[in-house]
Amino acid sequence: MRQSLSGLVLAAMLTACASVEQTGASEQVYDPLEGWNRNVFAFNESVDKAVLGPAADAYRFVTTPTIRAGVNNFLSNLGQPVVFANTVLQGKPGAAFDTLNRFALNSTVGLAGVFDPATSVGIPRHREDFGQTLGTWGVPGGAFLVIPFGSGSNVRDVIGLGVDGAMNPLNYAQFENDDEVRIGLTVVGALAARERLDGAIEILRDQPEPYTALRRNYDQSRRAAIRDGREEQDPYANLPEFDDSFFGDEEFED
Repeated sequence: MRQSLSGLVLAAMLTACASVEQTGASEQVYDPLEGWNRNVFAFNESVDKAVLGPAADAYRFVTTPTIRAGVNNFLSNLGQPVVFANTVLQGKPGAAFDTLNRFALNSTVGLAGVFDPATSVGIPRHREDFGQTLGTWGVPGGAFLVIPFGSGSNVRDVIGLGVDGAMNPLNYAQFENDDEVRIGLTVVGALAARERLDGAIEILRDQPEPYTALRRNYDQSRRAAIRDGREEQDPYANLPEFDDSFFGDEEFED
């Protein structure tokens, strides 16, 4: 099996840390593997502080904001075929049209996606993956998972990452010096993702209970992504209201 672009997978998983919400809500997240997850979370934190964090600092030191923006644009453009496929699977023709236009314009005028003229002309960027697609089809998230060398996820979204990799045409392309190209993309993707999310990761670490904050935030952010900003529906909202007279005034006796 051809090696997948694990740097892009890491980037997808790290987005769970992108916006830690300060909320008093204590929504329950299904976490039957909490002991395992907490151990993996601690391991990931150790790896990040020893390796990924310092590497991201070095990447920031040797690059300029313009270079980093170009790298992020390029990596985002590589993922547009997968986004397009998922917009189609989710029945979103408008988003599919936007994504196709973005990819065509940025891949040509934007020099393989290094520049982002699509945003300049008002074509919106959509972020869709197969985990979201499964969610729109009614598939539940399942157990919360912390991925080694990654971040928070769940069973549905881990499956989704695998399907996204299988749908990515880049994974089937042939390059000269193929292994070197793929390793380079993996490393650059991981560094760019870690550098981009540095502030959010520090906010997460400042939470009283970082693991709980990660779990809550991942669940809330994925629910919001699947709803596309729509209000979450209360399953009991449309039920009629009954007062006591509906049941009569009699007292029930054994």
